[in-house]
Amino acid sequence: MLKFRLYPNAEQRQILERALEDCRYIYNELLAIHKITYKETGKTMSQYDMNLKLKRLKCGNLALSQVHSQVLQNISKRIRDAYHNFFTRRKLGLNAGLPRFKKYGRYKSITYPQSGFRVEGKKLWLSKIGYIIIELHRLIRGAVKTLTVKRISSGKWFATFSCKILLKPEEKIGSAVGIDVGLRHFLTDTDGRQIENPNFYQKALNRIRIENKKLSKKKRGSKNRMKQRVRLAKAYEKITNQRDDFLHKLSKIYTQHYGLIVVEDLKITNMVKNHNLARKILDASWGRFLQMLSYKAEGAGGMVLKVNPRNTSRIYKHGKLDRDYNASLNILERGLTGQGLPLGPVDIEPLREPKQVSASSVVEAGSHPYL
Repeated sequence: MLKFRLYPNAEQRQILERALEDCRYIYNELLAIHKITYKETGKTMSQYDMNLKLKRLKCGNLALSQVHSQVLQNISKRIRDAYHNFFTRRKLGLNAGLPRFKKYGRYKSITYPQSGFRVEGKKLWLSKIGYIIIELHRLIRGAVKTLTVKRISSGKWFATFSCKILLKPEEKIGSAVGIDVGLRHFLTDTDGRQIENPNFYQKALNRIRIENKKLSKKKRGSKNRMKQRVRLAKAYEKITNQRDDFLHKLSKIYTQHYGLIVVEDLKITNMVKNHNLARKILDASWGRFLQMLSYKAEGAGGMVLKVNPRNTSRIYKHGKLDRDYNASLNILERGLTGQGLPLGPVDIEPLREPKQVSASSVVEAGSHPYL
């Protein structure tokens, strides 16, 4: 997935906004038909059946002719996928809600599945819209399968390309590392590094509260309320960008220097049920970090191995050590044992004082040097 910033002009923004509203109308109409069909027959509609209904909805509606045909057809796929996910979660015994109608402003993206777009120089051409300036900060590699144009809450527009890339990474023969994630430190590894927890949300909480309070005082439906909503959205967007930047750089450092990374198989959904720690756990974004480690390690020829987290912090085999550092040693040992590998790093005399690494040094260093 490659994500790029778009810079539509005023006219193009109006066209894009209108396209989103037209798609929202079609989504709600098809969903209503689907709900009625399911209630009467007990069966869901196929994507083909919804596309047939779409043809009837387009008849006589000139506004819909201004939206690329495959963009409209993708709406049927979204509804089908939403119902599929609903039934899948129900079968697994998880909480699930039926697809809901979209209110004004709630439909935020359109997808070009196969055609209707191309990149020419520094511009992106979209069918029915025209050429839009795009910030190409990297090359688009591989065969482009889909393009999604999205408006985020702050009003910015982005283009996300889904590409098929055939990677043939050579198997990386490198050292192994065990990682224990936590709240006091973001992570502690078996090489004795303790990465500071950046706490981006916690640091921005005062600003978030101020912006929320200002929003609550604005009259509903007014332009001032809309402007304040954008300011609040930008505050949240900054937190997301800071967190993603930190996680991307840190995960790349580990996947570049280690062939095997052993982590705990955490059930984060269950962990956030502890309301005293939920905010801090979500702010840390362990799940996002582990996801980045997995796909980056695969692309680099390495491997991420998950082990049972039970009692990793309670078993002390190397004397009195830092609790998190001791857990990382146990995690690595479980991973190596499970793979039938020698316990080299664990047999070495452990460090008594882990090295403290600030979050800012991770951001400043990027993905190049070794921490």
